[in-house]
Amino acid sequence: MPAPLQIAAIDAGSNAIRLVIARAFSSSRIEILKTERFPLRLGRSVFVKHRFEPKTIACGVEAFQHFRRLLDRYGVTRYRAVATSATREARNRREFLERIRREARITVDVIGSAEEARLVRGAVLKVLGADLSPRMILDLGGGSLDLDLLNQGEVEQSVGLPLGTVRLMETYDLRGSLSEEDIRRLRAHIVNVLESSLAARPISESAVAVACGGNAEALANLAPGPLLRGIPTMNLRVLRERMWEIAGLSVPKRMKVFHVREDRADVMAIAAIVFTTLGRWYGTGRFLVPGVGVREGILHELVREHFARAPLAQDEAHAALLRAAAERFAARFEDGAEHAHQVVRIALSLFDQLRSIHGMGPDMRLVLELGARFHDIGRVVNRDGHHKHGEYLVRNADLPELRGWRRAMVACLVRYHNKQSEPDMGHKLYASLEPQQRTNVRALSALLRLAEGLDDDHKQSVLRVDLETHRRDAVFRVRTKKASNLPAWGAQRKAALFEEEFGLRAVFTRSLSMRKVA
Repeated sequence: MPAPLQIAAIDAGSNAIRLVIARAFSSSRIEILKTERFPLRLGRSVFVKHRFEPKTIACGVEAFQHFRRLLDRYGVTRYRAVATSATREARNRREFLERIRREARITVDVIGSAEEARLVRGAVLKVLGADLSPRMILDLGGGSLDLDLLNQGEVEQSVGLPLGTVRLMETYDLRGSLSEEDIRRLRAHIVNVLESSLAARPISESAVAVACGGNAEALANLAPGPLLRGIPTMNLRVLRERMWEIAGLSVPKRMKVFHVREDRADVMAIAAIVFTTLGRWYGTGRFLVPGVGVREGILHELVREHFARAPLAQDEAHAALLRAAAERFAARFEDGAEHAHQVVRIALSLFDQLRSIHGMGPDMRLVLELGARFHDIGRVVNRDGHHKHGEYLVRNADLPELRGWRRAMVACLVRYHNKQSEPDMGHKLYASLEPQQRTNVRALSALLRLAEGLDDDHKQSVLRVDLETHRRDAVFRVRTKKASNLPAWGAQRKAALFEEEFGLRAVFTRSLSMRKVA
């Protein structure tokens, strides 16, 4: 039975950044260890000015540094961090994401509304089980309203609408108490967006309509309906009555009366208008509020991938067969294998020593091993551009043991093993991978580049590499057979991708060894 897995999910939403850390014992047993909410509104000014303010970037980096410390403290080995609509629309998002990767050592995927809806949908269906089949699932965030219409579990329509609470507040300058005219204008805008994007399909009063997000949970407490299979509901008739009370209060009064935070108080009236307008438009009188979202969807995916991996990654016998087939295949395209075997040995050593940072498991270790073994086979076609030729050979290799996404990832490593080509969404093979697989390709390519640089002269002079991390530095102590700085120089030239992906400055030192170290 697989060992318990320490996992984490981070959701950088438009209204706050949230973290959950869990321990998974099986695909159905997950124990929550820690939850954190960092009250940073990434959507502030973005939906109007389309840029993060400098203060927002600085506070965001601070939040992720705090999360990094928590990941390390709890021994998290696998995580996924995602950012949604505010980051998608910020023109200076690259600066924000690169600082997080460099200073907090966390890679953040910017996901689209379809991916966001898919994660929420997965979490909802997991909670409801087979007994409840939702007709509609909506997730109201700060930047968008993601809405799914389902029929017997199958998605009929999935759409992301620009109806997030922070977006509406900033676009219409709706701060504090709202007038009747404010409410009328807002309702008219919501209906116009719905009519232009969705078919008006009434759902029966008995159909299950699900609402997710922090606003849904807060308003379900103010307008509660009867529990459904133990899950809270939001009574929309009660909410319509209370909406006028909520809208008429100032933000400080809402905080005091409803016992909510400021960043919830300033948007809760807008959220109430969105929910009641949706309920009337679709003909439903209640929303089921299960209290799950993007983070829970990520956790379930991480668990499913870990405990239901294909046998190739788990069964060493299958891995041995693949290694043997790969060795036979590679031997057809090279005069000698000494350089490739040296690169494999160093790359795997670096992978193992950095495991606590990258969090990848044995399946990714095997992908790195194969990528290192194949990295130079393209030279048989032409030395110039051999990285592209090598990718082509791997993609079309007669290797039935190497299938699907693993073949795609290995081919990507061969392409990106040197500085002649960088991971790019313009490359169809790289773009075909899942977001986490693309993240892993970048990290594995960084390790492969270092390993090849340490045998840049093809003389196998490096006996061992010992790695230590000190604050923001990764110190590589390179033991060589004879006095030579060439291995360290070779690796230093190829360290840029490592520094970018791992957020550590690569420092290489040399020590002379008089005997080979196993």
